[in-house]
Amino acid sequence: MANTIPFPAQASAGERATTRSSAIPWYLWCAVFSVTSAMVGAHWDISWHRSIGRDTFWTPAHIAIYLCGILAGISCAYLILSRSFGFVQDQAVVRMWGFRAPLGAFLASWGGVAMLTSAPFDDWWHSAYGLDVKIVSPPHVLLIFGTFMVMMGALVLTLGQMNRASGAERGRLNAIFLYIGAMIVVLLMIFLMEYTIRPMMHTAGFYKVIGVAVPFALAGLARASGLRWASTIAAAIYSVFLIGCVWILPLFPAEPKLGPVYFPVTHFVPPEWPLLFIVPAVALDLLWKRTASWNKWLLAAVSGIVFMGLFLAVQWPFADFLQSPAARNAFFGAKYFGYYTHPNSALFQYRFLPVEPDFAKGILLAFVFSMISMRVGLGWGDWMRKVRR
Repeated sequence: MANTIPFPAQASAGERATTRSSAIPWYLWCAVFSVTSAMVGAHWDISWHRSIGRDTFWTPAHIAIYLCGILAGISCAYLILSRSFGFVQDQAVVRMWGFRAPLGAFLASWGGVAMLTSAPFDDWWHSAYGLDVKIVSPPHVLLIFGTFMVMMGALVLTLGQMNRASGAERGRLNAIFLYIGAMIVVLLMIFLMEYTIRPMMHTAGFYKVIGVAVPFALAGLARASGLRWASTIAAAIYSVFLIGCVWILPLFPAEPKLGPVYFPVTHFVPPEWPLLFIVPAVALDLLWKRTASWNKWLLAAVSGIVFMGLFLAVQWPFADFLQSPAARNAFFGAKYFGYYTHPNSALFQYRFLPVEPDFAKGILLAFVFSMISMRVGLGWGDWMRKVRR
């Protein structure tokens, strides 16, 4: 019998429908691009403030941030209007104010509105109160809240499809879910940036702040994902994203346009090296694999102790390294300072802030906060596992 190489058979209508249904919808890719644009723009904008100052509202960094809200508005408007007026038949929807759409579309649309509302508010704030370099100001808080809602909407939108899928399709959706979840961790650390800089890394306040925010995110993402290494993957994405900022931003020239200039800046100033969440994340994934049947409060208590204990054990000595001459290079980025950094500041002099008088009590509270945050995260993860629409 002669050997022949057959042409691919023409797919049937049913097979084509199956292929279409298993493909990642365009609006999920839009969500991935929008959250990435927001986080790239946010770190770019912070670097712009540290390197140049706020010279105009229409900076490329601002455009990248608000592009997230615009994309969320366009994609969510399509989802809401197409489902509400019957252009697309979809049973995986919820009803709200007479409209029908997946729950994530409503969450992201609210976030997009908040983001775009913050734009003129931020411009007015700077005109009225001057140019600042603060992260936690009213317009910035509104912007961060709006970005968080867009991310939560994207997360829930992905969950609705992921929890209905199986096999390879679920795997692809799970990857998108963990990526968006990691961007939420990036956003949380932007909000806490002023409380987590190098000089604070030997204070109890630093560990209390981390204990409140991070265990919640890692536990929720891992619980909803179901992958064995889910929290490790999320922590790794966070780390790679920040390292990319540390390495890429200083490649571009910049010079201050505001004063006083205490430190000569010639290139964009990047964020600091990512915190070492990856170490406790690996330990948590190993722990959760063996404790799936535990009571949630017991699991949260043990997980919180493991997270904070390991994070304290690795971040404390690593902070010593970051303050040493060995880290003052382009690789670890400890040599970069904003133009406004005063020569007498603890940051510039590579000094740690004094340890609090009640340091032991503060560290104990950090462990307690970590356990409570872990319990809330487990509950959040269990809720996300039930999302279908």
